[in-house]
Amino acid sequence: MKTEVEQKLISKKINPTANRMLVLDFLLDQRSAISLTDVERGLVPTDRVTLYRTLKTFEEKGLVHSIDDGSGAPKYALCADDCDAEGHHDLHLHFYCNTCSETYCLPKTQIPKVQLPANFQAGEISLLIKGLCDKCNSIA
Repeated sequence: MKTEVEQKLISKKINPTANRMLVLDFLLDQRSAISLTDVERGLVPTDRVTLYRTLKTFEEKGLVHSIDDGSGAPKYALCADDCDAEGHHDLHLHFYCNTCSETYCLPKTQIPKVQLPANFQAGEISLLIKGLCDKCNSIA
């Protein structure tokens, strides 16, 4: 197992168990956000409940963030390094491809600052754009 994977877990105050290291190593190899089912398929044989708990721990500690892309199942992607247990600070756009159904983080495209009316307090911000990804657009 890679030392960098273990160090990344330790830096987020996550106990680097063998299972957590496998899940993180798998996530590091992904090009787009993936669902629990995708992780389960990629790490066969594995226990779905353990994977779910691992992803939730990663989310709570600021290692991954979940994305609701309207597909009915949350997708998970790695966070920026400055995210932590106190909160996710990488407020970027997400893109859902209508053709291949993949969800991408667009970290260089930040969510614009939104001015809320008086007495409104944001708890979570999410912006999803749907369309054709670069791969599908090039063959369309």
